[in-house]
Amino acid sequence: MMLGLALGACAGMPPQPKPVELVTEAPLPEWPGGGSWPAPQWWQTYQDPTLDRLVDLALEYSPTLASAHRRFQAAHQSVRVASAASGAQLQASGDMTRERLSENGLFPPQLLGFTWYNMADLGLQASYTFDWWGKQRDAVEAAMDGAHASQADRNAAALVLASSVADTYFGWQADQSRLALAREREATVAREGAISAARIGAQLDARDEEQRAGAALAAAREQIALLEGSASLRIVVLAALIGRAPAELPPLVPKALPAISGTLPDDVRLDLIARRADITASRWRVLATQKNREAARAEFFPDVSVSALVGVQSIDVTTLLNYGSRVPALSGAVHLPLFDSGRLKARYGASQAAVDSAVAEYRETVVGAARDVATQVSTLAQIAARRTQRAIELEAARQLEASAAARVRQGVTDSRIELSATESLIEQQDALLQLDAAALSADIGLKRALGGGYQRTQTTP
Repeated sequence: MMLGLALGACAGMPPQPKPVELVTEAPLPEWPGGGSWPAPQWWQTYQDPTLDRLVDLALEYSPTLASAHRRFQAAHQSVRVASAASGAQLQASGDMTRERLSENGLFPPQLLGFTWYNMADLGLQASYTFDWWGKQRDAVEAAMDGAHASQADRNAAALVLASSVADTYFGWQADQSRLALAREREATVAREGAISAARIGAQLDARDEEQRAGAALAAAREQIALLEGSASLRIVVLAALIGRAPAELPPLVPKALPAISGTLPDDVRLDLIARRADITASRWRVLATQKNREAARAEFFPDVSVSALVGVQSIDVTTLLNYGSRVPALSGAVHLPLFDSGRLKARYGASQAAVDSAVAEYRETVVGAARDVATQVSTLAQIAARRTQRAIELEAARQLEASAAARVRQGVTDSRIELSATESLIEQQDALLQLDAAALSADIGLKRALGGGYQRTQTTP
């Protein structure tokens, strides 16, 4: 009869679902490789001790990373909760009661010979539910997969934080280099304006030249103000990323921007899946939802549990521990889900929907990772092509400045021609510097897109 009830309870069980198939390579074109994957401390390749210190501070004190760490700790504790729920339970209990008998009750005091009595209980109860269908095991494994996903999310947050610090720091360095050029241009424009003022005083030029010189000097000073404001804002951003006040940042010293390689490693399409922490986190979430679905399916099976009680009971405390006060008990129970108004089917349907959502999120994450890599590679290629042409323009500006300086030395013309050529040269140098800063930012973005040294084997036991 019990077997018939069990089979009847399982009659509405959903069929065994098909295994989930996840993509194993990123949708990327075939690009020439030859490079290497970023190292875990990839920012050290720029050989800047100040940057190393800033990243170390960010990884230690950043509130963003602290939040990710707390989420990982919460997921880790959920594993302990699920594991505890699947094990044997042992409870100790003891109580003492003093009660008065009612004179009008079922057993009046006149019959028993007393009105007040004591009741003492002391016991140890053990229980265990057999996990024949794997429901508890699936719940534990789902919690473990969730903890793995949280750990990968923490690594992804650390990568985003480190790349943001590096990008902001080198942006500040680029602002400092551009500021030096902007101040040089301001001095050049001021000298040019002084010559125009002298020529106007000698009635060799019209008053319009004075207005043009004033406008050019104002534009140069506006550029200086813009770059100074940008540098100040980057300091504020750096402090926010690290979680400290701007005054607590290490001293920042202007330096030249480092050189970059910008080459891709071999087999990017295949290895990118295991090199991105966000893809790994999404993959663990797929596995967790699958385990939750299996646990929901196991709910259709009956639960079988046993419990045992070893205890003593007495109305007299002095005889509580006597052999005759023992009250042992042994029981077994079978719980059959015969009718639940569709609760089990609804829970299983929700778990299936969670699997479908996690799979869709995984595919979206893979496509997004491929897009990140393709964007940074295309940006670097575009900047390299533009830099080649900009270098030609810069060399032409140098030649023009040298020619203008030679004419001034020969007395053919006044120095305004040389100053104008110098101003054009400074503009070309500034444009080339902006390209170098953009290339460095794209190189940081490429290291982030390639996973920043993460590997999928880095998991918590």
